[in-house]
Amino acid sequence: MEAFSSSFFSTLSYPTSNKLRATLSPYPPSFHVSSVRIEEKPPQTTPPPQLKRQQPSNPKTPPLPSTKPTIPTKPKQPSLPSTLFNTLDDIINNFIDPPIRPSVDPRLVLADNFSPVDELPPTDCPIIEGHLPSCLDGAYIRNGPNPQYLPRGPYHLFDGDGMLHSIRISGGRATLCSRYVKTYKYTVERNAGSPVFPNVFSGFNGLTATVARGALSAARILAGEFNPANGIGLANTSLAFFGDRLFALGESDAPYALRLTPDGDIQTIGRHDFDGKLFMSMTAHPKIDPDTGETFAFRYGPVPPFLTFFRFNSDGSKQPDVPIFSMTRPAFLHDFAITKKYAIFAEIQIGMNPMEMMFGNGSPIGADPEKVSRIGIIPRYAKDETEIKWFEVPGFNIIHAINAWDEEDDVIEMIAPNIISVEHTLERTDLVHASVEKVRIDLKTGIVTRFPVSARNIDFGVINPGYVGRKNRYSYLGIGDPMPKISGVVKLDVSGSEHKERTVACRMFGEGCFGGEPFFVAKNTGGDMAATAEDDGYVVTYVHDEKTGESRFLVMDAKSPSLEIVAAVKLPRRVPYGFHGLFVKESDLQKL
Repeated sequence: MEAFSSSFFSTLSYPTSNKLRATLSPYPPSFHVSSVRIEEKPPQTTPPPQLKRQQPSNPKTPPLPSTKPTIPTKPKQPSLPSTLFNTLDDIINNFIDPPIRPSVDPRLVLADNFSPVDELPPTDCPIIEGHLPSCLDGAYIRNGPNPQYLPRGPYHLFDGDGMLHSIRISGGRATLCSRYVKTYKYTVERNAGSPVFPNVFSGFNGLTATVARGALSAARILAGEFNPANGIGLANTSLAFFGDRLFALGESDAPYALRLTPDGDIQTIGRHDFDGKLFMSMTAHPKIDPDTGETFAFRYGPVPPFLTFFRFNSDGSKQPDVPIFSMTRPAFLHDFAITKKYAIFAEIQIGMNPMEMMFGNGSPIGADPEKVSRIGIIPRYAKDETEIKWFEVPGFNIIHAINAWDEEDDVIEMIAPNIISVEHTLERTDLVHASVEKVRIDLKTGIVTRFPVSARNIDFGVINPGYVGRKNRYSYLGIGDPMPKISGVVKLDVSGSEHKERTVACRMFGEGCFGGEPFFVAKNTGGDMAATAEDDGYVVTYVHDEKTGESRFLVMDAKSPSLEIVAAVKLPRRVPYGFHGLFVKESDLQKL
């Protein structure tokens, strides 16, 4: 999850050098942060040490036949200007803005299974329970933050470099591979041997820190260390497959195109701007209509227009932007929903506040309790914003949308987790509670009706992808214990309008075991929704056992009342907790 557009970030800065840590760090002993344990072999039965010094890997990926993937070169010795910049960065991190708050203290943020791992080449994985269903031929890929260099100053969970953990399944066998998305940021810093770019979520707390880090980044740019015009995104949030391309996404930059090799390795092809038609960035949660093959997306930012809506044809060609000027304040818009006729945006009580960032003492994104949340609905083929309608929905704050559909000619229904205690969203995620609601919007009368679907603390909801934009019955969500740790999966029946708990199935991972966002894979991969039931398929996710230090890939029967495990794959090393994933079937992998 990256929150600002790249135009806003281009003058900001990033924490310091990994290679110079031993000689330059002026942290007092109580502030010393050692680096991360790298595991290439399965851990022993005792949990790994919290942190251990990390050196970056130097992957040698073969080039694609018709593209030029970014291959990092060997780190150079830092130049005199780089050494000076790193020293100034140390001073800022230790004396001007040290990582005092728990939400940006790397010793806490990168503890346990949140700590990064090194890259892992394709490695065979033993199946320790059941067997892998034939419909899982393809790859499940999960994205998440994994900092290339251990941060020495403030660090937020959202600030890590994107790393993909892919389990390639073929003929009942499984292969795990973990690779960084070779973004422009990753490559520049890999070649430099130290961090260079701004650390956005955690680096700008108050005017002094903002000025200091902003000036340092400006100096790095003038010295030619990096060019923000090439993109500064992390690509650490999610993945999408559309236009016969696979993308790693982060909402402060353009997507990065990927390729999976036959042996299960992951190659970054490069930053993709759709023939120059994608301006700066796009959401990490595009919506793909399974019937038309079109992809709908948006971008948001701190300067007008604060919201811009657009779409891609089925061949991946981008269509013109539709700027939304009726959103008059910068808001945090991480996700949205579509129906067959409309796109639905939620302007929530979390927003961008550059003034609070500079003159206050908080994150660049924060809550505004006086703001009234709104839902904006625009025809999905609108050529301008004249047809958008806004509806006030007090206290409705969604980070993720699950689905929406056209219930009647002028009625829309949407399912989404509503964030309670929204003021804790970035600083104290352990205090956040998300209660899933069904929202009914009458476009003709303007009446908005809401009722809870579940009182559990659940989020990261997914559905059968064949039902995006159409009426569906089932959703699968992660149980917060507390967030961002996921202790199990629930299946909700969101049909009907009775006010009652709608959990119809549940699977807890067990004591000390935590997973991530579930993903639904239909048994019928041919696209004929009428041929099988909506829930006829499997729910997959990675799960980590914090007692043994081992990770597994779980496959659960989506129709079972207990989400019965039909297959478990032991992974060769732990997979850190992350964000969003995607299953790509073998026929689509072949198109890459």
